[in-house]
Parts: sequence; C-alpha cells; structure tokens
Amino acid sequence: MAVYTKITKKDISSLVADYQIDKIDKLQGIKKGIENTNYLLKTKNNKFILTIFEKRVQNKDLPFFMKLMEKLNQKKIICPKPLRTKRGSHITKIKQKSACIVTFLEGKDKTNLNYKNCFDIGKNIAKFHSVTTKLKLNRQNSMSINKLNSLLKSIKFKSNKIIPNLKDTLNLCLKDIIKQWPKSLPQGIIHGDLFVDNIFFKKNKFSGFIDFYFSSNDYLIYEIAICINALCFDKKNHKFVMNGKKIKNLINGYESIRSFSKKEKEALNVMCRGAALRYLLTRIYDYFNTPKMALIKIKDPMEYLQKLIIHNNLSDYKDYYK
Repeated sequence: MAVYTKITKKDISSLVADYQIDKIDKLQGIKKGIENTNYLLKTKNNKFILTIFEKRVQNKDLPFFMKLMEKLNQKKIICPKPLRTKRGSHITKIKQKSACIVTFLEGKDKTNLNYKNCFDIGKNIAKFHSVTTKLKLNRQNSMSINKLNSLLKSIKFKSNKIIPNLKDTLNLCLKDIIKQWPKSLPQGIIHGDLFVDNIFFKKNKFSGFIDFYFSSNDYLIYEIAICINALCFDKKNHKFVMNGKKIKNLINGYESIRSFSKKEKEALNVMCRGAALRYLLTRIYDYFNTPKMALIKIKDPMEYLQKLIIHNNLSDYKDYYK
C-alpha cells in the first residue's frame, strides 16, 4: 500500500455518497506498500480501505480481483470484502482513476515472525488454495516467469548506480531459470504477493490476508517460493540469511492441509530463484522510476540480489527442508 494520488475530504464525500456507508470522519493515507494508493476511511462506527489503482494494475483485471475476494468471503477465507455501490458495482472512479472500497481487516502485520506464525501462514495458504483450485476464475500472471524478460528490457539502468554489468548478469540468470521452469505442476489461484505487510495477526493469532491485486492462476508451489523469499530470511550484520526452521514450519503448516507432490518438491529451487528474480527486477524498476513526490518508502533491490545468489547455490528440496 502507498499514496501516489492525493485526495481531500471533499473528494471522498462525493465518492462515498454512492455507497451505503456513513459519513467519513477521518481520511488517512497509508504509506506501506508500493503498487496502489490506499487510504484508511473512518466513520463513527466502522473502518474501510479505499484503494485507487495505479499504473501496474490494469482495469480489465479488476473484476477478477473483486470476484475473488467476494468468493473467498463466501467460503470463510478471512480477507477484505469489496463493497458494492448503490448501482451494484464493485468499481468506482476518483480523480479519473479506478478505485474500490473494501472492509477493514482487524489485526496488523508482524515484522518478526516466529515458527508458529510460519506454520499458521502455511496452513492458511493451503486453506486458501483448497478453495481457489475449485473457482472458475482465470487471470494470467502478469509477473510470470515468461513476462520477466520484457520487464528486464524495460528497466533503464542509469549508469552503474546499483552494480556494474548487473543487467547482463540478470539476463543470463533469467535464461537459465526459464530453461529449467517446469511445464506442468498443480495450479490454482495464488495470492502472488504474500509479504509480511499482506499477512495480518491479532494478539499473535493469524487474522487474514490482504492486498489481492497480484492474484492469478499459477503453480501452487510458486506461492510457497514467494513466501520463502519474503518471510523466511533473517537480516544479520547487513546480510540476509535463510532460516531453515521458518521454511520447515511454513511447509509443515501447508502440508497439514495439502501435501506437495514429488514434482512440486523437485521444482522448489527454480521456483525460489524465479520469485527472487521477480522481486529483484520490480524493485530495481521502482528504484529508478518511482516519482520523488510519491508518499512511499522505496524498498531495497539489493535484498533480493542477495537472496537470488543464495538460491543459485542451492538445488535440492532438502536444501530448504532440513
């Protein structure tokens, strides 16, 4: 979550008139995240989140995201529920941009996850997958491995500001990952962006997932690879170190609901490499392209270069599940 588009109380008053919600008493920009503009809306008795969709989210994908969150709520998967306008639409407009209002999810993110937290996250991902594999909704992953080449080409590496010759190195790495990428594995709708700030806890108990705007149909094991990168590394003396116990608890939690196949386990390393490269590329892109005026904290690309190097030196499922 972030703030690119500035709005006033007057703007929001006009917007919420089209919803069956009370007067907005407080409007607060949310700085966390990087993709869309988000505001916390407070009424006398309730809280909501207004999301204004920015460049990376396409309008044609919005019905998929709204239907997914609605279906998840129906199936008792804890996540925000999109509100409908008085005309019955999930999508509205503000400042000439598409937007939606969703219910507020109680709880907050945890910066430092313990082993039980990792187990609970894995378990709830599997519950989520057990629902999404049965949904008749489809969206191609806009950040799939086959789309990373065009993303890499679009990055204008300004001098050697990050690392000399990095673009050539990443090109070689991407080619190798694409060569090893599996042709067929169990699929379903994945969340696609389960970082700590998209996973909520309340009183140290899992309370839900948020921010489904990277959700798509993809390999289920890729979700776990994203989580290994996002949740299972610790920072020690300015370096990132893989935490095998966190990974083991994440996987054990998942497999308490759904077991991984032999092929999925064999693919874990290349999935982790692909996920690390994805986030490295998006962070490099944002590093060079985010407007200075945006109320946003730019995330460090070098974190994912370190993680990619670690994955490149591993190969087997047993390297992760110790």
